[in-house]
Amino acid sequence: MRWRDGDREALDTLMPLVYAELRRLAQHYLRQERSDHTLQSTALVHEAYLRLAGQNPPLWQNRAHFFGIAAHVMRQILVEYARAHNTEKRGGGACKLTLDAALDIQQKTDVDVIALDDALDRLCELDPQQSRIVELRFFAGLTIEDTAEVIGISPATVKRDWTSARAWLHREIARSALE
Repeated sequence: MRWRDGDREALDTLMPLVYAELRRLAQHYLRQERSDHTLQSTALVHEAYLRLAGQNPPLWQNRAHFFGIAAHVMRQILVEYARAHNTEKRGGGACKLTLDAALDIQQKTDVDVIALDDALDRLCELDPQQSRIVELRFFAGLTIEDTAEVIGISPATVKRDWTSARAWLHREIARSALE
């Protein structure tokens, strides 16, 4: 709350408290990247920190909401990094995520982070709530209960939408890969 009231030093007090959790999130994302990925978790956390610190006023209301926003920021950074890498390689060597690991789907399929991001954007057009649930569950690593708290819906609705969104993303990414 102090930061929201204009106390910029409050961020310096907050960051050591959440840094370990942000590093855990960053390590989770980067474990799923291609093996020759050069972005390190520390760099991802620091880039996210710079973007979060640049928010004026901060957008979050509580701890779960903060990590949801941090996850979104990290997603944006990874997608930007993947696009830059693909541009350098002229389309080759896309950053790979295992859809299995990303979305807990039984069939193992490799998709690139850009395809996942594009599919999430399309899902957001159809169902913003489901897109937000995927972002919070996958990118932020929030539990069903924390996701429900951030969005303001019941855990049962989160579970139902999470299942539906995973199935939709699986179909959408598989369809896009055939194009």
